[in-house]
Amino acid sequence: MRYQGFIFDMDDTLYCEYDYVYSGFKVVSKLIAQSQKKITDNIVYQYLIDEWKRNGRGKVFNKVCEKLGIDIDISYLVEAYRYHKPTIQMYDDAKKLLLYLKHKKVQTGLITDGHPVAQYNKIKSLGLKKWIDCIIITGILGEEYYKPSEVPYKIALNSLGLEAKQCVYIGDNPYKDFITAKKLGIKTIRVIRPIGDYMHVKLSSEFEADIVVYSLTDIMKMNII
Repeated sequence: MRYQGFIFDMDDTLYCEYDYVYSGFKVVSKLIAQSQKKITDNIVYQYLIDEWKRNGRGKVFNKVCEKLGIDIDISYLVEAYRYHKPTIQMYDDAKKLLLYLKHKKVQTGLITDGHPVAQYNKIKSLGLKKWIDCIIITGILGEEYYKPSEVPYKIALNSLGLEAKQCVYIGDNPYKDFITAKKLGIKTIRVIRPIGDYMHVKLSSEFEADIVVYSLTDIMKMNII
């Protein structure tokens, strides 16, 4: 079967989200260093990276400032991280697939969770507006509409003017990307990359995608476009 609509996740599907983290940490490390004048931004940056790799992003700014004995408004750092203009690039295979879909006149959509400004800045930096017909940032709708809510999927289908059975959803996170798409009747594809938070995650069949690929260009060989 050939599908008429391809709907994508963004983070770790179309680009490497770790690059976004590195980009944001660069901005934050400069702000922390500027507030003190006694430590360089390179040293702060390395502290941020080390803390993130040990314990994740949740409290990284708090932990590093506490370690360094720095008193600074953490909410200010979080805002700077979210609002910064990221230095990120699309994966080559994502560019190739999007170009192929455009050439084939296949409609495209994007569903991405997260802070609206942060996600919009990613979209802008990646230049996705010229590639994607329908872009949905679920944070604009409200956190209750984050995936796996049915709402963004239905909005995408309605915007593209397609039925679920005519579409494919492509993502990387089995905790939330595929379960609802499958229930709605959307074909699902999971991309597993060498880098990413979910690359080693394996869940039960209801959460997993119908198809697994290791490069988005594999999709171009499947006779589904």
